[in-house]
Amino acid sequence: MSQEKKKLYRSFGPSNFAVDNAISIFLLTGIIFLFGAQSYLTMPKEAFPEIVIPTIYVGTTYSGNSAEDMEKLVTIPLEKEIGSITGIKKLEATSIQDFSNIIVEFNTNVEVEKALREVKDAVDKAKNDADFPQDLTAGPDVFEINFSEFPILTVNISGRYTEDELRQYGEYLQDEIEKLSEISEVKLKGTSDKEVKIDVDWFKMQSRKLSFNDIANAISMENLTLSAGDFKSEGFNRSVRVVGEFKNVQEIENIIIRSEFQNPVFLKDIASVKMGFEDPTSIARSDQLQVVSLDVIKRSGENLLDASDKIKELVEKAQAKRFPSDLKVQIFNDQSVDTRNQVSNLQNSIISGIILVVLVLLFFLGLRNALFVGLAIPMSMFLGILILNLMGVTLNMIVLFSLILALGMLVDNSIVVVENVFRYVQEGYSLKDASKKAAGEVAMPIISSTATTLAAFFPLLFWPGLMGEFMGYLPLTLIIVLISSLFVALVLTPVFTAALMTKEKTPEEIEEQKGKKLMNNLIWIGVLAIIAVAGWIAGSDWVRNLFGIVTILTAMNVFLFAPGAVFFQDKFLPILENIYDKFISFALKGVMPYLLFLGVIGLLFLSVILMGVFPPKVEFFPAAEPKYVNVFVDLPIGSSIEATNELMKELKAKVEAVVRPYDEKGVIEAVLSQIGENTSDPSGPPEPGATPNKARLTVSFVPADERQGVLTSQIMEEIRQSVQGYAGVEIVVDRNQEGPPTGKPINLEISGDDVEMRELSAVANTVLNKLRNANIPGVEELKVNVNASVQQDLIEIDREAARRYGLSTYDIAMTIRTSLYGREVSKFKEGEDEYPIMLRFSEEYRQSQEALMNQNVTFRNMDAGGQIVQIPISSVAKKVPSTTYNAVKRKDEKRTITIYSNVLEGFNANEVVQQLQFIMNDYDMPEGYSFKFTGEQEEQAAAMEFLGSAFTIAILAIFLILVSQFNSLSKPFIIIVSVFFSTIGVLLGYILTGMDLVIIMTGIGIISLAGVVVNNAIVLIDYTDFLQKRRKEETGQDQLSDDEVRQSIIEGGKTRLRPVLLTAITTVLGLIPLAVGFNFDFYGLITELSPNIYWGGDNAAFWGAMSWTVVYGLIFATFLTLVIVPAMYWMMYKMNSFLGSLFGRKK
Repeated sequence: MSQEKKKLYRSFGPSNFAVDNAISIFLLTGIIFLFGAQSYLTMPKEAFPEIVIPTIYVGTTYSGNSAEDMEKLVTIPLEKEIGSITGIKKLEATSIQDFSNIIVEFNTNVEVEKALREVKDAVDKAKNDADFPQDLTAGPDVFEINFSEFPILTVNISGRYTEDELRQYGEYLQDEIEKLSEISEVKLKGTSDKEVKIDVDWFKMQSRKLSFNDIANAISMENLTLSAGDFKSEGFNRSVRVVGEFKNVQEIENIIIRSEFQNPVFLKDIASVKMGFEDPTSIARSDQLQVVSLDVIKRSGENLLDASDKIKELVEKAQAKRFPSDLKVQIFNDQSVDTRNQVSNLQNSIISGIILVVLVLLFFLGLRNALFVGLAIPMSMFLGILILNLMGVTLNMIVLFSLILALGMLVDNSIVVVENVFRYVQEGYSLKDASKKAAGEVAMPIISSTATTLAAFFPLLFWPGLMGEFMGYLPLTLIIVLISSLFVALVLTPVFTAALMTKEKTPEEIEEQKGKKLMNNLIWIGVLAIIAVAGWIAGSDWVRNLFGIVTILTAMNVFLFAPGAVFFQDKFLPILENIYDKFISFALKGVMPYLLFLGVIGLLFLSVILMGVFPPKVEFFPAAEPKYVNVFVDLPIGSSIEATNELMKELKAKVEAVVRPYDEKGVIEAVLSQIGENTSDPSGPPEPGATPNKARLTVSFVPADERQGVLTSQIMEEIRQSVQGYAGVEIVVDRNQEGPPTGKPINLEISGDDVEMRELSAVANTVLNKLRNANIPGVEELKVNVNASVQQDLIEIDREAARRYGLSTYDIAMTIRTSLYGREVSKFKEGEDEYPIMLRFSEEYRQSQEALMNQNVTFRNMDAGGQIVQIPISSVAKKVPSTTYNAVKRKDEKRTITIYSNVLEGFNANEVVQQLQFIMNDYDMPEGYSFKFTGEQEEQAAAMEFLGSAFTIAILAIFLILVSQFNSLSKPFIIIVSVFFSTIGVLLGYILTGMDLVIIMTGIGIISLAGVVVNNAIVLIDYTDFLQKRRKEETGQDQLSDDEVRQSIIEGGKTRLRPVLLTAITTVLGLIPLAVGFNFDFYGLITELSPNIYWGGDNAAFWGAMSWTVVYGLIFATFLTLVIVPAMYWMMYKMNSFLGSLFGRKK
């Protein structure tokens, strides 16, 4: 080679090392492939990523206190100490009868362990205060709320069996499932714990002058086992134990409570004793049968699919070997079904995208070069997945979509390297030298272009809060796989081209070898067909199908794709390049560049105006068709669980009538009703205490591909209409929530500093009535989260009278509490199990006001010689009917009442809330009160603010990288302007298609678009600069003429037409299967010849907005890159020339 060529040769160390050590790189490639594939197969799979938000729960029980007392005695002291901790994002507290719970959410940069430790320290400090109650019933309990540990499925057990039998079956499965390493906890629901019930007859107890204390003391004195010491006998010590624990219920009822004048009073004389169940706090029903349910919670980081499969195996084994044949065991709300479908569909979208991308590469580059470039896709993905697995990331839909988004970008760098190697090979260089020179020449430009793409995504890594924890996996995955693609392009690709690339044959050589090549191809096709037939004969369906498909594809390549690629490269592309040459030559003449630039600016303004005239519906987060529907029922506080159960039977019958036609079509999976505990919204925090007035009915649907086109949102509306018209009962129909929890779409908080609850409640009710009277369409039903009319009876004690009898408030309160709620007086052991022995009035006297107030407080009056004295409660106290609050809510240490509602299907939440905001802006809040729209609206505002900031930071970072690359301000300015202009395509796309604008997805899509657009503009401008530099070296001029500069712009555009089109087409086609909702089961095709093709699905609904944003923007950006960027380049050149001549500088 000449000295000149050696002088111009640029090398890149890693590429040179790789080419010189090809065997090691081939080995490294194999290792990456094997370990990457293993990581892909073994990574824990789930629908959504595990969210880590430092959230701590503090729960306290203090029996016998109202909501306001709990706030004053417990909540405020705890809140005061906890509120002083730094790093708290939100502090919410709820005080209800007997319970206080505080939820502390920290900023995401605070470690969970630190947050938990600091909250525990604050609680301990509050407990040590002299004014803090020292006789708490339980707590304060402090623990972490782990959002990633949620029920992955529910096992429902039903049949014509007693509750005790169903419970035993449930406990067996509970024990077996909890043995699995993937499982954190299994919660048994729908049944009550067993207990020994001592139901006292009030009249008989009174007549014998006995008290609850007498019964309790007698039981505790009899039910014990006591060590009596050691007994020495014949030189040995023998331990002596007195064994007196009850062995059965009969022993309990036969104990003597008192014996006077040789007349013993047995417990059975004044009470019934039996083994039973606690009063039910929850009831579950399916098909009109009682259900015992098991909520199975997975450990954080474990594989959801493996856990679900193991549980199903355990259930099948139990049904086959242990359970009776007529016992019905159903898996309900199995998250693995949706996860498996979503992951499978996204995997198939990746395969579809890869096929389309490789097909495009085949037409542009030919088969061999297309395979070199196509190698970048699996190798970049496997290397990225290997790194993600080492980081502990799960394989979820965010990660998988990120791989789809990256599909087109993964080949960009390899395209540049392969094209450059091919050019050097055609110039006569050896494969080894060509690979080194080609990689060295383009190394810095593609590193720079990759850096600009990374700069677009890098700010998204710092997304704060719950949404950031959820969406943060997208930029993380993209950054890792794009860096991996850079490694593949500069290290692996040069090695493969050096070893396997061939020089392009002349037309004569091609014609000469045409027959031989055809024969070789036919032999290959024959061999593949023979293997397929052999697999069919051997009964191996997958061998038959796989090689049959490969045979067909090979034949299509030989007879269709290869000739098509030759025609495309030799005929179509040259025609396209000539058309582009003529068009860009015309576009750069006279005033045309300025007219084009002004035209694009006008189009930008027009698109913004059209968005105002035809505004799309704006959503915060994408909503797919419901996977299940919940009907939340809230009866007036004080309603018994029996009354709630009766209403639920009626509602369930109505809902079943609605869904019956759909059930016949196979759309309905199950209908389950639950009453009492654990019936609050599963997407929110747990609700403390018993809730006998609440219930939830759940209708779950089969996966999207099995619904036969039925819209589950329509079923939800029919259900909503069927359950209306129940006065005094709050009924809310809601869908399952996709993505991170964001609160209600309508959530209005009214707060006040140091205000009385009745005053705050009055203000809230005034606002509530004002908003209700506005009758805004789309509002389901406005409700308030604090009820000020909870019925209660106050027992007011006459302290003077009580003092005369020697009674304390505690004596009276405990007597009443034992009568109604009951008192645990001992434990009854049965085998390894232990049950409480509960003492209280029998059912008829628990419902009797006379028995409650006229029961005697019995005690020995020592002033009267130890005589037994009985004093009726009514003589020292009176019962006064009253009302109170069901709860006292606090947020950030202020009393707060929330007005909330869902938005009806078909209405846009943003539009509805906007109308509510107009009303509130015209309302004068009383002094000391304030209001704020929170929930989904608060999260939406925060997300919009962050995405705006992230886009700005990304643009600035890209600009700085470009300035350092080009050592210029004008060229980075051109590229940045082209990024802003690309949004025209996005706006026009949404206007023309009428799509909903999803803030999260559209925002991320625009930021992603910026990274792709920048690359194309860099490729064009960088090569145009290179042509001008080469022209200067050839002519020895310091400055080129206007015609020479114009010609370099034209030639640069023409030469880079292919890579620009390749980048755009590969990125667009990579996203198209997901954007249009095309689902194709490649695994089913190979194993069963059943591709299960269908359109739509949850993934399309979830990711469609982001996919279309990139597609719309990139299509328009391709026109910008090929036409407007050259025009702006020419304009900047002319402006610099003018300024140079004006200030006396050289051009």
